[in-house]
Amino acid sequence: MSRNTKINVLLLLVVAALAVLPLALGLGDHKEEPFTGADGEAETAITEIEPDYEPWFSPLYEPPSGEIESALFSLQAALGAGVLAYYFGLHRGRRQGEQRALERERAGGEPKADKV
Repeated sequence: MSRNTKINVLLLLVVAALAVLPLALGLGDHKEEPFTGADGEAETAITEIEPDYEPWFSPLYEPPSGEIESALFSLQAALGAGVLAYYFGLHRGRRQGEQRALERERAGGEPKADKV
């Protein structure tokens, strides 16, 4: 097994542990909704500190249910991951292409022109 494969397997195990351990250890059992986002926690803290607080503005779109909200958040995360993967893949491909062109030049060959 190569070094990169070992690192990838280790990273996958760490990600799996981060996903499973909070559930297995019961880290949210004392809450009514244990794994809600920071928005809900902030709202609760603000209303405890200042019960008469009025928000400055309201959301542009309020999803009709928590499931739809989760789906939209997942879609946003997937789109962001896709953009990052495209960016890193594009730059890696360019770097590899430049490296191959340099190797051809060093080998004494003429750089090949693209056929149109």
